[in-house]
Amino acid sequence: MSKRVLIVEDEKNIVDILSFNLGRDGYETLEAYDGASGLKLAMEQDPDLILLDLMLPKMNGFDVCRSLRQAGRSTPVIMLTAREEETDKVLGLELGADDYITKPFSMRELLARVKANIRRNEMSSAAAPAAPGAGERISLGRIAIDPELMVAYKDGKTLELTQREYELLKYLGSQPGKVFSREALMEHVWNYEGYVGDVRAVDVAVRRLREKVEDDPAQPQFIITRRGLGYLFNL
Repeated sequence: MSKRVLIVEDEKNIVDILSFNLGRDGYETLEAYDGASGLKLAMEQDPDLILLDLMLPKMNGFDVCRSLRQAGRSTPVIMLTAREEETDKVLGLELGADDYITKPFSMRELLARVKANIRRNEMSSAAAPAAPGAGERISLGRIAIDPELMVAYKDGKTLELTQREYELLKYLGSQPGKVFSREALMEHVWNYEGYVGDVRAVDVAVRRLREKVEDDPAQPQFIITRRGLGYLFNL
């Protein structure tokens, strides 16, 4: 069955271009031209991914994304923005968006991101039952990870992580002490093969992960930055 992408965008020419190219790639599309209608369609139709403009009539993209996440919906969201301000992009990611792309964008890049986010969501939602022994906890000092339950713990207490935060922690913890570049994390945690581009999404995810994992996020003990290189898990 074809995957469905909800396009929430008030510029009809952009909707038409997106709908045409997504359709040519085998996706079904739903369209909404304001935030309120987009949120309603998202809740009723449960699409596989949402392309969400920030500046919308009736309800902006930030509020749509916030409402979806507060309702417990984990549908992948890619924000479309004409703005260059980093604060807008960071706010969108902090509200639960999975990614953003700045207009004007390459259709090839957008389609690659749509495919990657749908694939990642499918892999996480339909994870196969663990093989014998695969469910054993990974011990990382005060941090422990249970791959079967997809849960992480600190000092024996469950950490309230999002799916992306859990995946990031697990990947960094898979090889303690090894530095992973932002590009490598985008490729392996975000599933963007051969990723080249804006990697600030990694920094936002690391900051949010530190807020939940570290005793003092300003002086991290577990998730360490190697300036100019990337991040590592310190055991």
